[in-house]
Amino acid sequence: MEQYFSATQKMEQEVMFPSLLRGVFPQDGADPATGGPADLYERYQLLKAIKPVVERGLASVTDQSPTSNADADTAPYDGIDGNLEERLSHHMNGLQQVLTDLTKNTKALTRRYSQILEEINLGEGQSSS
Repeated sequence: MEQYFSATQKMEQEVMFPSLLRGVFPQDGADPATGGPADLYERYQLLKAIKPVVERGLASVTDQSPTSNADADTAPYDGIDGNLEERLSHHMNGLQQVLTDLTKNTKALTRRYSQILEEINLGEGQSSS
């Protein structure tokens, strides 16, 4: 979780001109035809939009109201929730995988943005010679 928030914070600090990402496609071989973001600008917008959703999701999990917990404690056991530990483990593994993928995407986008800036700086240095 910390790696994800660290990666998104670094992306937000480094990507000063997101418009430079327009028309630049991921180098990870992602196919835009699969329904994912078409270019890195769209991916950047998506990653920025996801961050507050993740933050709110975590807040809603940690800020459960005591009344909802009390209701759960008094609910009769009907055998349906017999394997809660397995279900929780499955969802936690899924969440961990999603966060890992988001972190990788964020780091890749930040690296690519840095490469673009280096190319721009090298181009300006050569044209002034």
